[in-house]
Amino acid sequence: MNCVLAIDIGGTKLAAALVDEQGAILRSATRPTPRTEVMSALAALIAEVTAGGPEPQAVGIGCAGPLDLATGTVSPVNMPSWRGFPLRDEVHKLTGLPTLLAGDAQCFALGEHWLGAGRGCSSLLGIVVSTGIGGGLVIDGAPLLGPTGNAGHVGHMSIDPYGERCECGGRGCVERYASGPNMTRWALENGWSPSLNGSADSPVDEGVQREGLPEARVHGGERQAQGEEGQAQGGEGQARGGEGQAQGEKSRGQGGRRQAQGEEGQAQGDGQRPDARALARDAAAGDEIAVKAFERGARALAGMIASTAAAAEVTMVVIGGGVSAAGPVLFDPLERALDDVAGLAFVRAVQVKQSTLGVRAGLAGAANLAWQALASTT
Repeated sequence: MNCVLAIDIGGTKLAAALVDEQGAILRSATRPTPRTEVMSALAALIAEVTAGGPEPQAVGIGCAGPLDLATGTVSPVNMPSWRGFPLRDEVHKLTGLPTLLAGDAQCFALGEHWLGAGRGCSSLLGIVVSTGIGGGLVIDGAPLLGPTGNAGHVGHMSIDPYGERCECGGRGCVERYASGPNMTRWALENGWSPSLNGSADSPVDEGVQREGLPEARVHGGERQAQGEEGQAQGGEGQARGGEGQAQGEKSRGQGGRRQAQGEEGQAQGDGQRPDARALARDAAAGDEIAVKAFERGARALAGMIASTAAAAEVTMVVIGGGVSAAGPVLFDPLERALDDVAGLAFVRAVQVKQSTLGVRAGLAGAANLAWQALASTT
């Protein structure tokens, strides 16, 4: 059976799977990302997934960045033991297989384009809204990686040249306004005090609790959100896994309700620390400052989406990450802001959807990266 080895590397977990040409997962495994000896842990994970299974033909890797495609090195911000680490060469030496590398958000976009919410569209922007904001572009079905592999860093597009200084050193970056921690920071600075009567079944809580690697397939049965309460309904085709992934779509596509998202999940820990989960819960309950924080973040996202659509003529935007699990709290003000800031007809026509693959999108994209490389050599 033909298959490729897909690897997804993040600051909290390592995941690997054997994936066939239709996106079926044949074998898979995950383990926590250690603070040191990450390559040893990855080697053990690869051995676990490949032992006794079909021989993969190539390897696709999605890894947190920054990265440098010219050298095949990575320097993930949240993995301090890897600085200029030659990941592509190390995996190639370990497996003896053709090895492809891309950023994790780029693989998210590619996975959603192949098997998720972006199936069938010509050009797609994938956005991960979590502790930071990442992105990836798929143009005419192929990932746009850029000379060094860092194309799609939409979180550091400036939407206000006179705005706040970003952690990256730039000014007015989208991430400074719309990431989970920055929305929470702004709310606290403006007088928000988290409610103490949070609900365990809030949308964001569900998004964190329902995450997990699929047991059988990367992608399958589509669940569309119906109505304002986000009731997930049955599906079609190959099961994405019945984890309540809700996909909403309006005429402008700014839909998406109650979908499990976010590898990092904006976790609230002991329930007392103010974070994006608490902020989303209070915004859903009508807290004025919490609502304004999400409106402010959504407007920054809208400016970035409109600008990217104008520059690259993407026809669809898919949003994932822990913050997207807030559902209407994020997507409703995003729809209103896009309607306000988008002008040209082809920009106003862009559809915005919530991710349907969630954390599985990275593995799907890594697999597709390998399959596309194999196809180009035959």
